[in-house]
Amino acid sequence: MGGITVCPCAEAQRTESAVGGKNACAVIVAGGSGERFGDPRGKQFVELLGLPLVGWSILAFDRAPSVGHVVVVCPTARVDEMRDSVIAKLDLQHEVTLAAAGPTRQDSVLSGLMAVPEELELVAIHDGARPLIDTDAIEACLAAVRMDKQVSGAICASRQTDTLKVVDADGKIVSTPNRSAFWCAQTPQVFRRSVIVAAHETALLAGYAGTDDASLVEHMGGTVRVVETSRDNIKITMPEDLAIAEAILRSRVGIA
Repeated sequence: MGGITVCPCAEAQRTESAVGGKNACAVIVAGGSGERFGDPRGKQFVELLGLPLVGWSILAFDRAPSVGHVVVVCPTARVDEMRDSVIAKLDLQHEVTLAAAGPTRQDSVLSGLMAVPEELELVAIHDGARPLIDTDAIEACLAAVRMDKQVSGAICASRQTDTLKVVDADGKIVSTPNRSAFWCAQTPQVFRRSVIVAAHETALLAGYAGTDDASLVEHMGGTVRVVETSRDNIKITMPEDLAIAEAILRSRVGIA
C-alpha cells in the first residue's frame, strides 16, 4: 500500500534483516476516545511533527523487518478517516487491515487478533498512543519470543526508578517496597498468535478483565518475559505528554 511521504522526519528506522523472516503481524490499537487528553479529534489523530500521532507507530512496525502485515484497530465511525487521513499519508511497504474497535481495549485487541493472517506466527500488540517505539525495540521483543520456546510472550518494559509507596484508603503510607522487582510495562507485547487468541477467549469466557495483554496470558498460566527498552517509549495520555514526545522526536531526527 503506497502513499505520499509527508516529511523527512517521517522516515522510520529500517533494520536490515530479521532472524525469523516476516512471520509477525502488528496489531496497533487506536480505538480509545482520549477523553483525558481533552482533544475532540481523539489523540490518535492529533498531529505530531507532521503526522497524525498513530502514524508514527504504523511506520515503525511497517519498517520492522519481522513484520509482514499491520492491523489497525479504530472506531467503526472513523474507519474512513483512519484510511484517508492517516494511512494514505504514509509511504508503506505492507498492507494495512482496519478492524473495528470494541467497547473496551480488551474487546478491541480481540477484534484486531481476528484480523491477523493465519500464516503469521507472532503478534505484536501495540498502543497507538505510543508513537516513540522504534524498530530495534520491536525486533528485540519479537526475538525474545522467537528464540525461547519456553515462554508464551515478551513485553517491552523499563525498570522502575522512582521510590514506590503502598498507601491505604486514607492516604497513609503502609510500606515502601523494594523497587528492584518492579518494572513499568510498555508495548509492544509479543505473543505466539495461538496463545494470545486462546488467552483472550479464556478471559472472555471467565469474565476476566486484565490490565494488559500479558496479564491475560499470565491468568491462563503462561510465562511472559520482560525485554528492557527505553523509557522514551512513553504513552501519550495528557496534553503535556505530546510536548515531551515532540522534543524526543526532534532530537532523534536532528530538528532544532
